[in-house]
Amino acid sequence: MAHFAKLDVNNNVIAVHVVNNAELLDESGTEQEQLGIQFLIAWSGGHPYWKQTSYSGSFRKNFASPGFVYDSRRDAFIAPKPFDSWILNEQTCVWEAPVPVPQDGKFYVWNEQTKTWVEAAL
Repeated sequence: MAHFAKLDVNNNVIAVHVVNNAELLDESGTEQEQLGIQFLIAWSGGHPYWKQTSYSGSFRKNFASPGFVYDSRRDAFIAPKPFDSWILNEQTCVWEAPVPVPQDGKFYVWNEQTKTWVEAAL
């Protein structure tokens, strides 16, 4: 099954829909994203903004979800920024804390006020 993000006019993901792979096949049996988009435009009654997304991240960096944005310059789906201090990794298009999380086997949560990782009380 193929997955497509339904976008608004500002490239915000508003839904993700599943399309049978057969809808993407051209005359030679090769999958074509545009054929999936044409199918979805017809299926949705004319909604024109669709982009294919991948669970594996094999294209467009991240699997789209509602609330994500499609960045056409990076050809990537990007999650909402979790904290003001976090920085977008340009290679993965994933937000990263300015300080790496400790790797000591404990659970941590980010404290935006102190810009530090704080051990989670479990």
